[in-house]
Amino acid sequence: MTNDARNTQHSKIIKSAKDLSVYQRAYALSMAIFEESKTWPIEERYALTGQIRRSSRSVCANLREAWAKRAYEAHFLSKLSDCDGENCETDTWLDYALDCGYLDSERHKELATECSAVGAMLGKMLSFPDSFLLNR
Repeated sequence: MTNDARNTQHSKIIKSAKDLSVYQRAYALSMAIFEESKTWPIEERYALTGQIRRSSRSVCANLREAWAKRAYEAHFLSKLSDCDGENCETDTWLDYALDCGYLDSERHKELATECSAVGAMLGKMLSFPDSFLLNR
């Protein structure tokens, strides 16, 4: 396989935030959390359940907003920072779900590991924004 063919095979055109691996992983995580939280006690509906669903979904929503603001580095970084904060909040709620007995330790570890992976990807974007910005 030639270098050109190899580069074409591995490169992927990003047309929207939905094409980003970090978006796809964050979205899948939020859906996994949604499915898990369906079984949590009704008294948690407006507390833990609502909080973790909102924070996990907010990672994706803020990433879409960041993508729309790629022409403005400061705004892009601000929205990415919001993504990272919401991801950290999600991790905190996962700990509460474990300690309240709503998640077993294995499932908590799986979800928290994925949350950490999303955080690492967001961290790289925050550290190296130039490849995402427009007009660079």
